[in-house]
Amino acid sequence: MTTGPNHRVRLSGTVEVASALEEAFSLFTPSGERAWARGWRPMFPSPSGDETEPGTAFLTSHGGRDSIWIVVRCEPGRCIEYATVTPGWRCGLLTVACKASGGATTATVSYDLTALSDTADADLDTFAADYPSFLDHWQSAIAEALRR
Repeated sequence: MTTGPNHRVRLSGTVEVASALEEAFSLFTPSGERAWARGWRPMFPSPSGDETEPGTAFLTSHGGRDSIWIVVRCEPGRCIEYATVTPGWRCGLLTVACKASGGATTATVSYDLTALSDTADADLDTFAADYPSFLDHWQSAIAEALRR
C-alpha cells in the first residue's frame, strides 16, 4: 500500500558489446536476451511475426515477481524501448540505444522507474545505487555469451 509519494529514479549507463551493431542490437530484443540473461524466459500471450513491433506484449518472472512488458518503440538495429510493470512493486521505461563503435557496439541502457509501494522504495534505491554494477554484470554476461 502506498501512503505517500514513492521514489522515482532515472538511470543511464553504457554496455560495451564486442560485436557489430546488428548482432549487438539483437541481444536486447525480448528473445535475444535469453542468450545472456540467466533465467530470462519471456512468454508471449499473443505471438507475432516480429517481437520488436510496438505493441508486442510479453511476460517474465524473476525473483518471485511477475512483470508485464510492452514494446513501445523500436528502430531496428538502433533502439528499442519497453514499458514494464511489476504490479505492486514498480513500473517504468527501459530504453536500449545502440551505436556502432568501430567493429563493436556501445549500448546506452536507460531506466526511468517509479516504485508502486512504500516497501518498493528501498528496493528501487538499492537498484539505483547498484546500477553501475548491474550494467557491469550485463556486459560480462553478454561477453561470455558471445564467446560461446
